[in-house]
Amino acid sequence: MNKTELVAEIAKSAKLTKKDAAAALDAALESIEKALKKGDKVTLVGFGTFEVRKRKPRKGINPRTGEQIKIKAGKSVAFKAGATLKEKVAGTKK
Repeated sequence: MNKTELVAEIAKSAKLTKKDAAAALDAALESIEKALKKGDKVTLVGFGTFEVRKRKPRKGINPRTGEQIKIKAGKSVAFKAGATLKEKVAGTKK
């Protein structure tokens, strides 16, 4: 499912126009992005949690040359699915 299809599904489910659904989705995603930039966790009960995780510097190998390289420390966004979402996807929740 891409963003256009998601907007259409939101519009249908919430009985909104596609324009309003797109605005709501954009606002929600922007809010999540802002919270993550500040270092906050975003928890949607039953759905999951978004958080920023720090990665330590490490050594890697350049696949072209086989030379060992240093990879700088960084940050990445992680998502952990909630129990309800896991159950629904697995088909174990009624």
